[in-house]
Amino acid sequence: MLFQIKSYLKFLWKSKNAHGIHSPFVFDLVTKCFYDKTNFPEYSFLKNYRNSLLQNTKTIEVTDFGAGSKVFKSNRREIFKIAETAGITPKNAELLFRICKYFEPEKVLEIGTSLGLATAALALGNKKSEITTLEGCSETLNVAQNQFEKFGLTNINSKIGEFLESFAAFDIRHSTFDLIYIDGNHQKEATLQYFDLLLPTITNDSVWIFDDIHWSEDMEKAWEIIKQNPKVTVTIDTYQWGFVFFRKEQKKEDFVIRTSNSKILSAILGLKNGYGLID
Repeated sequence: MLFQIKSYLKFLWKSKNAHGIHSPFVFDLVTKCFYDKTNFPEYSFLKNYRNSLLQNTKTIEVTDFGAGSKVFKSNRREIFKIAETAGITPKNAELLFRICKYFEPEKVLEIGTSLGLATAALALGNKKSEITTLEGCSETLNVAQNQFEKFGLTNINSKIGEFLESFAAFDIRHSTFDLIYIDGNHQKEATLQYFDLLLPTITNDSVWIFDDIHWSEDMEKAWEIIKQNPKVTVTIDTYQWGFVFFRKEQKKEDFVIRTSNSKILSAILGLKNGYGLID
């Protein structure tokens, strides 16, 4: 907890709001997407999807290949508790929907399906997109797939397996993705492995989102290494997420963006996704 207190205070010290942004590309993204207050009808869909999980009292055995949980002490977990504590927050799901709506990616890769809360947001953001989502835990993915069918999300292609094995299985290095959302393993070595393996998939307009970049000291180190890669031109640190862009027309610049209503208390408590991007 002490680490996250220090990390968040450092973030607040460095961060700016929209008025301190001089890049037109980043300014538009922040003002027209991050800060967009439109009450989209898809938000009700996302709420219903979440409520369906919150009402599910079944227990599953979770296989965790990542950094583990800061909340759960056992791998036997009730589905509603996973949805409450380990999934993307409602406001961040809405933001992820807006990001997908804003950039209109045709091909999307998600690393870490979990219960599909973020997957649903990605799928709704552009219904014409093709979503490939990877999950290492078969029982968790079964719950997500049932949800996708229940809510009629037909543009999602789910794959089960440890992530590096999944990359090899469908030759990911020879694919291209317009948007990649990485929320599957909060460890430095794994994060950097994914980054290096996925680099061949980028286009000039690719958008990458790394979740929990301030999860630990090692994750912060991984984030710093990613920022320094010569193919990376623009990064945005919103504390919860790290955005990476490869736009050759942009000068190399790193932004630390303070959103309008960051939850300081929940950040200090260290709750998974509690320090939401937008309130």
